[in-house]
Amino acid sequence: MSKTQKAPGGVRSKGLTDYLNDENVRAVIYQIVAIALVILAGWYLVSNTLANLERQNISTGYGFLNLEASFGISESMIDYTPQSNYATALMVGFLNTVKVAFLGIILCTIIGTIFGVARLSSNWIVRKLATVYVETFRNIPVLLQLFFWYAIIPNAFPAARNAFQPLPDVLLTNRGMYIPVPVADNAYDFMGIAAIIAFIVIYFINKWATKRLDATGQPFPIVWASLGIFFGLVLIAYLIGGAPTAMDIPALKGFNIQGGYNISPEFMSVLIGLTIYTSTYVAEVVRSGIQAVPTGQWEAAESLGLKRSIALRKIILPQSMRVAIPPLTNQYLNLTKNSSLAVAVGYPDLVSVSNTTMNQTGQAIEAISIYMAVYLGLSLTTSLFMNWFNKKMALVER
Repeated sequence: MSKTQKAPGGVRSKGLTDYLNDENVRAVIYQIVAIALVILAGWYLVSNTLANLERQNISTGYGFLNLEASFGISESMIDYTPQSNYATALMVGFLNTVKVAFLGIILCTIIGTIFGVARLSSNWIVRKLATVYVETFRNIPVLLQLFFWYAIIPNAFPAARNAFQPLPDVLLTNRGMYIPVPVADNAYDFMGIAAIIAFIVIYFINKWATKRLDATGQPFPIVWASLGIFFGLVLIAYLIGGAPTAMDIPALKGFNIQGGYNISPEFMSVLIGLTIYTSTYVAEVVRSGIQAVPTGQWEAAESLGLKRSIALRKIILPQSMRVAIPPLTNQYLNLTKNSSLAVAVGYPDLVSVSNTTMNQTGQAIEAISIYMAVYLGLSLTTSLFMNWFNKKMALVER
């Protein structure tokens, strides 16, 4: 019934034209059509891809993860040999990526905060040096900076035979920096468990101290108490484990350095390049956050006789964080995603290992989907943490 008709009793019923002219009905129809088109396009792409792979006798699925990798990885945080499977190889790449991203976020935050504050210094030299640092490294593409550091670091130090020793038992060579590390012992496992317990205890003490402050107005020395709990529990675990002192010290044997822990030139190049590049953006975020704090806060601090450094640390920076956290999150995400450029300098991150896996197995779609899912997971995890931190820092309305 396309035309409007009258129902029995003289009540006018809606026709098809009336329904089509209804904005709510049209909105539902458009959404259904859009979803149907997306499903149809996805079905076409998947079916066409599977047909082409079958035509070329290329297997699909993730069964290749259990096959022997048969390739070496220059540095690994877990036990790995060429006889390990592809799943283990990808885990090595994942951990290497997380290591770079985690250390890079910490270092760029520290360096960026220092230069952000320096950009507002009353000292002309300090202010201009900070400006030169920010404007120089911010405007050079990060990939070029990785190439630059990778060209500098291996050539800045001598060969293994003439290793430079800046500190006792620390060796710098064109193959990286070698540092002494403790020999594996159960005591260090106990210390790790003690550290986790300490963080849990500190968390609950912090909640109690906050409630106590709100109820009585009496502050609790949470910083000193936290340090005492952490180092105290870790020390007790160390003593219970037998207080081991054996160290694996690097030394020249043959044509190479043996022993200790090697920080490779590739890792240093990636970490330095990403840290410096991202710290310039963090510096601008910190600077804008400080400038967003009303000048009356500075004046109030001065009227109380507070030094400018104390006012900055105790009053201005905490308030500026409420403005700076959202853009800081973006910079942390950018650093994590930019770590995929490490493949350009030979650092065995997730992308590098995945590319090798893809070339050996021909499982291009699966390999790419794995590291896409991993980077998505890392980004979402970072966003969730920073959103939680942002809510903790936000002003609570009463």
